[in-house]
Amino acid sequence: MEIVYFLLGVLLIGSFLLLYMYRQAFTDRVLRQEIRFKDFPPSFGSVKIFFISDIHKRIISDSIINEAKGNADIVIIGGDLAEKGVSLEQVAANIEKLKTIAPVFFVWGNNDYEFNVHELDQLLYHTGVKVLDNTAVKFESRAGDPLFILGVDDYGTEKSRLDLALKDAGEEGFKILISHSPFIVKDFGEGHGISLVLSGHTHGGQIRIFGFGPYELGGIKKKNGTTVLTSNGYGTTGVPLRLGAKAEAHLITLLPETEGAD
Repeated sequence: MEIVYFLLGVLLIGSFLLLYMYRQAFTDRVLRQEIRFKDFPPSFGSVKIFFISDIHKRIISDSIINEAKGNADIVIIGGDLAEKGVSLEQVAANIEKLKTIAPVFFVWGNNDYEFNVHELDQLLYHTGVKVLDNTAVKFESRAGDPLFILGVDDYGTEKSRLDLALKDAGEEGFKILISHSPFIVKDFGEGHGISLVLSGHTHGGQIRIFGFGPYELGGIKKKNGTTVLTSNGYGTTGVPLRLGAKAEAHLITLLPETEGAD
């Protein structure tokens, strides 16, 4: 009889843990993060970015969209918008939701290449999403100060050409790099001029046992002379479970560093 109670206890604990991991995988939370830079042009005041990465098979919730509306100047999809088995209609619906927030920019992730690339490319084009594939887009403040958003193709498939994106941007201006993989930072040369990197891909390890996982937990860190924000991502790969690395999207406010700030 004792073994029966033991097995029932294990089953109950296991079921509770799976339910908890499932709920973490389908969390709808938006992290509000303020980042200040010495070289951010004060004439912009602030720049607000809604950043979402690794959507995979998820349908973006209305609560996420409503929280971002009116609080973002641009939307950036950090790759893995789609993957094998996701319908084109679902991807299109997610894009249409994001477009209600602000103009949308996109970089390719590794799982996007599991999808029908031509269909996805056509969808992005016809829905007005700007694809940053080793290119840069320029913004100017009213004072004429430049800000560039650079995007590279997927680093893991060796399609990324940071050199081309940097050449497209030129030497002047505040630079934000969008790369699906944060590991691109390893390739930064001296004087790269990139102030901020926005990335995903790692899912924060997705399942972390006693705080340990295959990748670092998402967050903001200084690496190779730049600030790197790595997202846990919104969706999952493989099993729809997370542990210790909740799903997330981001509302990021960029500001000039104030005098006397550390």
